[in-house]
Amino acid sequence: MRPIGTTITRAVLSAAVAWVVCGTSAAQDTHDSLKRGAYLVQSVAGCGNCHTPRDASGAMLQDRQLSGAFVIEDPAFTAYAPNITPDHETGIGRWTDDQIVRAIREGIHPDGHILGPPMSFPFYRGISDRDIRAIVEYLRSVPAVRNVVPRTQFNIPLPPSWGPPVKSVAEVPRDDLLAYGAYLAGPVGHCIDCHTPLVAGQLDMSQVGLGGNVYRRPMGQDYAVVSANITPHLELGLGAWSDAEIKRAITQGISRDGRQLLPFMAFELYQNIADEDLNAIIAYLKTLPALP
Repeated sequence: MRPIGTTITRAVLSAAVAWVVCGTSAAQDTHDSLKRGAYLVQSVAGCGNCHTPRDASGAMLQDRQLSGAFVIEDPAFTAYAPNITPDHETGIGRWTDDQIVRAIREGIHPDGHILGPPMSFPFYRGISDRDIRAIVEYLRSVPAVRNVVPRTQFNIPLPPSWGPPVKSVAEVPRDDLLAYGAYLAGPVGHCIDCHTPLVAGQLDMSQVGLGGNVYRRPMGQDYAVVSANITPHLELGLGAWSDAEIKRAITQGISRDGRQLLPFMAFELYQNIADEDLNAIIAYLKTLPALP
């Protein structure tokens, strides 16, 4: 029989070790989640491209990141990107994590009204549980900025919903290059949203990547942008481009022929995309049907 004191001491030590290990693991998970959220928001998701206000030249105001009021004008709507900093009065500081997740993935405001375009709700529905929680965690961590933003005005009827409630979305394995590339180009980066033609106000998914959508006065600038053909068509798409040329176009806004591409693509943020993620996106784009 062991002395009672020794048994208790060992039990206490075991509990202490377990607490330290579990506590360290939880802290590591939190750190990794915050890091993942920061990476997604500041790179492939490109949230600041719309949610960060800009100066007259179109440059993002770094001291007002994600505080909203960037305006997108379209015949269907005049959209004001909302303040998504944790300000309690003008941002999302009073929203619960679940309410933020629901707003992003399902387009439902905490007060119950339906949110509309240009947010890519049909794609955001596919963001994995882990990634959406990481994004929310990062949004909680950014400086709160007070900024009152007008409500978006729609000239079109909005659907009653963007689909059934999203219950759970599994992780996409990063070692599955094509699946992960489709995930980044679709649910996370919503590249397919802008680069797929709209027919009667709906994306024509039989022409994924064809481009041709017109965006007028992006960033408030006096020009229009037409989304490019990003299918592997040899003459009219990316079929003749090298991987390095495609990466340069995404991250620097420089076309294959050396000309500067007009901003609407979030080049300022896409330069932060990890090379392995760019490889996955490009691998996926090469699997699209080559459309003229």
